[in-house]
Formats: sequence, C-alpha cells, structure tokens
Amino acid sequence: MADKIKLKIIGLSYSQTQSGAYALILGEEKGKRRLPIIIGNFEAQAIAIELEKMKSSRPLTHDVFKTFADTFKINVLEVIIYNLVEGIFFAKLICQQEGGTEKVEIDARTSDSIALAVRFNCPIYTYEFILANAGIVLDDDPNFSSDLEEELEIKEIEEEDEISIIPGEELEKKLDDAITNEDYEEASKIRDELNRRK
Repeated sequence: MADKIKLKIIGLSYSQTQSGAYALILGEEKGKRRLPIIIGNFEAQAIAIELEKMKSSRPLTHDVFKTFADTFKINVLEVIIYNLVEGIFFAKLICQQEGGTEKVEIDARTSDSIALAVRFNCPIYTYEFILANAGIVLDDDPNFSSDLEEELEIKEIEEEDEISIIPGEELEKKLDDAITNEDYEEASKIRDELNRRK
C-alpha cells in the first residue's frame, strides 16, 4: 500500500468553472501542493459552518450523522481520498466502534467525507498519484501567487469592501437575519467584519 499524505483544509472559493459550485482547497501538510475539489453549495456550507464553529437553527445532515455515530459509539478515525477517475475524486471513511478492533471502510462522496472529517476532528489523507495528477504546485518564491490564491484574495477584498461601510448595529441585525435564514456563508463574513472592528 502506498504511503498516505496528510492534507489540511486551506479554504473555500467560488468555482470559476461551475456555476453555483465551490472549490474546496486542500493542501499537503508538509508541502506546497494544493488540491482543489469542486463541491456543491450545501456541502460547502456544511464544511464552512463547522470550521467557523457556527450553529444552525436545525441540525444539518452531517450533524445528524455525527449525533447518530456518537449515540452508537462509532468513531470516524480518518478520511482517505483514495482515487481519481475522469476528474471525480473518490473517498472513504475509516470507522471503528468504541472498544472494537475491527475497522470498517464506508464509501462516501469526497465533499461529505470532508464535512464529516471536520465534525469528528479526524485527519484527511490522500495518495501521491492523486496529488501528482490533480495538485497545483506552488512556486518557491514567497511573493508568488497562483491564480487560485489571487482569486481568493480578490474575492476577500470585494466582500470586505461590501460590508465594511455598514454601521455596527445594522451589521448585528444582518448577522441575526443571516443565521435565521441559514445563510451561514453570509453570517461568517459579517461575524469576521464585526470581530475585525473590535
């Protein structure tokens, strides 16, 4: 079996290739390569709200899975992105029941696997051939910015400009409205702006 390469979540960006989709950016923990994976809006929100430690008004599907697993003492030990076929990533959950010795592999969509990985606080791995085929290698030059990073930076600036002129009280109300409407992406932006002002 090939050695596993540990990944970390770098961030989320609007996809420039697919309307209504997002690019989830993973990076190797001990390297400069980035692995962009196109995911849907729902999965992007499920990942983002957990990373931002926000609470939805009602449990999301991934939250229900986590509660179910906790109730029956099942733990997700790790997530492995194990294959790439015609641009589609394949992932699996490695699970184990508390007190048990047998590990069970569950096939899952990569986006769902990552959403669960952040909830179980478990590591994410892949293999060299996947990074070699789909990874973006960053230049050694510290001033270098890939197209992807430039896109993320521009997006952040645009969002900051949009909300930076709104008064604090109105921003607090917008935050409450965004959470009520389960628009967690917008709520995250507003919260970041409020924290910046403190």
